[in-house]
Amino acid sequence: MATIPGYDYGRVGPGPINLEDLEKVKASVLFTDADAAALRSAGELLEPHVEQILEVWHGFLTTHPLLGAYFGTADGRLLEPYLARTLRRFGEWFRDSCRRPYDQAWLDYQNEIALRHTPTRKNMTDGVDALPHVPLRYLVGFIYPVTMSVRPYLATGGRSAEEVDAMFAAWFKSVTLQVALWTQAYAPELW
Repeated sequence: MATIPGYDYGRVGPGPINLEDLEKVKASVLFTDADAAALRSAGELLEPHVEQILEVWHGFLTTHPLLGAYFGTADGRLLEPYLARTLRRFGEWFRDSCRRPYDQAWLDYQNEIALRHTPTRKNMTDGVDALPHVPLRYLVGFIYPVTMSVRPYLATGGRSAEEVDAMFAAWFKSVTLQVALWTQAYAPELW
C-alpha cells in the first residue's frame, strides 16, 4: 500500500473507549460475528470499486454546499487538495471498516478519526485553514449516503439476494457503529 499522508492507523495513542464499551455499542446496533464475516465478503467484492465509490462520495460533498463547506475556508472557497487527501484516507477507512478486526487498535483509530472532525484536531493533519469542525449532526446525517451508495456495487458481484442483503446490513451496521463511537469525542461527558 502506498503511503497516504495522515493515515496513521496503528500509530495513534490510546483512545478513551475500551473493548467492553465497544461490545456494548456493537450490541446496540445488533452487530454480530455473522456481520463481521459479511463485511469481509463485502470488502472483497467492493475492493475493485473503491475509487468509484469515493467518486460518488466526492460528488455528495461537492454538490451539497452544506457538506462541502467543511472542506473549505470560512469565505466558501473549496480546498480541493484538502478534500482529495481526505478522500484518500476515506478510502482506507472504507477498507479498514471491511477488513480490520474491531480490536483496540481499530478502536483507538476511531477516536483519532472522530477528533479530526472536532475543534481539537480538525485541519491539523493537513495544515489547512478550513472550517474548524464538522458538526455532529452532519456526521450522523452522512450515515445515509455513505451507506446507500454502496448497495449498487454489492449487487454487481453475482451474489444471491440474501448475501447482498447480509453484506449491505453489515455495512450499514458498521457505519452506524463507527459514528456512534465518534460521538464520544463530541460529548465525552454524556457518553
